[in-house]
Amino acid sequence: MAVMLASGALSARAAPNDLAGRQSDAEKQQAALRDRIETLQKDIDGREAARKEAADALKQSESSISKINLRLKELADANRQAQADLASLEKQIGAQEAVLAKRRVELADQLRTQYTSGLSPWTALLSGDDPQVLGRNLGYLDYVSQARASAVQALRTDIDRLAALQGRADARRAEIEQVVAETSEQKTALVGQQKERATLLAQLEGQIAAQRAEANKLGRDDQRLSRLITDLDAAIAKQIEEARKAEEARKKAEEARRAEEARRAAEEAKKRAEAERRADEARRKAEADRKVAADSARRDRDTREAQEAAQAREQVEAAARQGRGPVAVADPDAAGLRPADQRQTRVTGPAETPPPVKPADPPKKTEPTDESTTPTRGAPAQQTARAAPVGGGNGLRHGLTMPVRGQVQGRFGVDRPDGGVWRGVVLRAAEGTPVKVVAPGTVVYADWLRGFGNLIIVDHGQQYLTVYAYNQSLLKRVGDSVTGGDTIATVGATGGQVESGLYFEIRHRGAPVDPAQWLAQ
Repeated sequence: MAVMLASGALSARAAPNDLAGRQSDAEKQQAALRDRIETLQKDIDGREAARKEAADALKQSESSISKINLRLKELADANRQAQADLASLEKQIGAQEAVLAKRRVELADQLRTQYTSGLSPWTALLSGDDPQVLGRNLGYLDYVSQARASAVQALRTDIDRLAALQGRADARRAEIEQVVAETSEQKTALVGQQKERATLLAQLEGQIAAQRAEANKLGRDDQRLSRLITDLDAAIAKQIEEARKAEEARKKAEEARRAEEARRAAEEAKKRAEAERRADEARRKAEADRKVAADSARRDRDTREAQEAAQAREQVEAAARQGRGPVAVADPDAAGLRPADQRQTRVTGPAETPPPVKPADPPKKTEPTDESTTPTRGAPAQQTARAAPVGGGNGLRHGLTMPVRGQVQGRFGVDRPDGGVWRGVVLRAAEGTPVKVVAPGTVVYADWLRGFGNLIIVDHGQQYLTVYAYNQSLLKRVGDSVTGGDTIATVGATGGQVESGLYFEIRHRGAPVDPAQWLAQ
């Protein structure tokens, strides 16, 4: 029992540390994934540097528009949160002001009552009343003074709390003003980037149309995307392997830590049991010594009383022989004139041996608990702290929600009019329409890619990836966890497209699959 209690206490103390460690590991994994994707993007840019296309001139402008829109979304979220916090603070300030006003009224009533009644220590001392009445009045005045001091202290505390709330509200207002100012700047920058993109698009329209007519361009785009998917699969596999090794190392360290804690707890329990055994032996020995001493004292007392009784009888017998008559004995019992009862006989007999004391049972050994069957107190917090690992999802299921509602262009596996084969579908929708992710997963790519514009790729686990291209803005970053239905981008016409829409693909083990078999119609 001692070992179990010690282990439970140690586990409870270790839960916050374990939670913080899991959060730190998740952040490190996310940072490592972003570093890998950045390296991958540099490799892509290096491979494509030798061949320039007209749409490449739009890369900086379209990427800037995407980043500005992402920043505007973050600013809008921050503004809503700040406004909500400010409203809550203002509500608290109103409640605190009401409490403060109540405190002031109570204090004023106390002072007014004391003034109108004429009660004060000096008037009581100078009144000439009976000392007992005077002492009672001074006692009342002491209670009144204490109540007034408490009211003043409560008033000061309320004033300080009100000042703190007002300070927090002022800080929130300053944050809101800063967010509004930055939002205005970002909107101005967005308008400038949109104008620049429109100008470039008008200048490059002829070149883009000519390049789009090339039969081999789509083949190059498909190869480019396929290479990217292959590289992403390799990066995800490496990330999964590293996460697996890190998890194994963490489990080993956790097992070693728990084994060490159990060993220490067992040693502590053994020491406590040994100390209790020694204390019990010392107690029993002291009890036996006390009983021996008590028996010895009783025997000495009985012997002394017997000797006194014998002397008394001798005196009586001697007086009787001399004819002096009866002799008064002060203590008939001590003189042996009354028969000793059985209790006294038992007392004067040999000391009884105390019954043997049953030794305490040794502490039972606790069997090690199985982590798979015995939940720990820190388990829920640990589960919430664990970030969804890359490649750790449950894959995709049929009947997925459409990422965008719009006209479907193209059919998987059918030849395209401008060359190549459809490997996905284009969903025509208005520019700025929210793009929803079709299932939970982790963002593994979010950048501009030649032929696809602003591209975002989500890993759903079990080697399933979904691809969203031609976006106006990307609203998620690499490493972000998403759930089905989250907005991850907005529809656009980037990458040299003429009409706005969303290009959507589903990949399994790197190969494209027919989206129509997975999407709910």
